[in-house]
Amino acid sequence: MIAVDTNVLVHAHRRDGELHERCARAVRTLAEGVAAWALPWPVLHEFLAVVTHPRIFDPPSRLDEAVDQVDAWLESPSAVVVGETPEHWTALVAVLQDGQVAGPRIHDARMTALCVSQGVRTLWSFDRDFSRWTDRLDVRPPPE
Repeated sequence: MIAVDTNVLVHAHRRDGELHERCARAVRTLAEGVAAWALPWPVLHEFLAVVTHPRIFDPPSRLDEAVDQVDAWLESPSAVVVGETPEHWTALVAVLQDGQVAGPRIHDARMTALCVSQGVRTLWSFDRDFSRWTDRLDVRPPPE
């Protein structure tokens, strides 16, 4: 299963970036396909925070536009929303120790543990910080 990271969803949503077409096309392919694909809850929360932030975008997306976008992705019959389970803590500790991380990289470890524990094998992302866990998760940008 493929999961989509925040940065890919932001580019798919925001038409003012150079990666918009690529990301929009890639996410649309997943959403219109029959294979299951994952939207992690932390990614959806972060997406809303980023696209509506006035210090990041001028103008930022309106909240109703951002919510409508998330609703559209959630309406995909093949989308699977993933979140932490009771086993998450054990998976997170293993990923933290394996990657020897602290501070801001805890979020990336959380996402790695979440994906791996939910059967995600590939994460579409432009974030190179996930490279510490390539033995657990295949992280790559979306196809062009």
